[in-house]
Amino acid sequence: MYAERASLLPGAVLWHNEPGPGPVVPVLPDGCMDLLWTEGRLLVAGPDTHAQAPDGVRAAYAGVRFPPGAAPAFFGVPAHELRDLRVDLTDVWPARQVRPLADRVTDAPDRTAALEAVALRHAAHSPPPDPVLRAVAEELDAGATVAATAAAVGLGARLLHRRSLDAFGYGPKTLARVLRLQRALALVRDGVPYAEAALAAGCSDQAHLAREMRALAGLTLGRYAELTAGSWPANSDTPAPSGSRTTA
Repeated sequence: MYAERASLLPGAVLWHNEPGPGPVVPVLPDGCMDLLWTEGRLLVAGPDTHAQAPDGVRAAYAGVRFPPGAAPAFFGVPAHELRDLRVDLTDVWPARQVRPLADRVTDAPDRTAALEAVALRHAAHSPPPDPVLRAVAEELDAGATVAATAAAVGLGARLLHRRSLDAFGYGPKTLARVLRLQRALALVRDGVPYAEAALAAGCSDQAHLAREMRALAGLTLGRYAELTAGSWPANSDTPAPSGSRTTA
């Protein structure tokens, strides 16, 4: 069973999942990065540019999901270096630092709370996320064009692209597509007809949304609706160490 709540870390979401019956849903790009715990290990889930296929592994997970652009300052690594990857935290931070943290979370009666405590402690000694890039994500998520976003934050197109690679793992055009797809899918999950969801999210029509769904998710809208019926949304699915987040 999957559950989530707002974290004390600004803008982040705490989640956990226990294995159980039900369909395994591919993880869809959402512009986010995660700090994960599973089976005694701490992992980092980088930003996705395409759907990550599940490998069928079912295990308990706890996670801190950072909002777009917030995780690179926390991990100390540009987002593009972790694009489409799931790596052990020891690949990012010194092993002598990570192992005691992993043991602390593993031994805690509430692993989600323990993972949040680890994140809060580290964030207190990390540089804050770039407010300009936070504004970029907010503008794009509100449906602004890349050109309008660049003007709103006072960055030229090339500089915006370069800084977006570091913050989000990809350029602003890709982030805009990812966020638009997530807006559309949120509406679909709420029962809004596909054509209406497409227009409300910023697509030109239902066919446009269908093309974006195939390109970014590798699924049709109908298949997505089947897989997620009665389960948690795909952008909040549980991460598996092979490079996917799955509902289990």
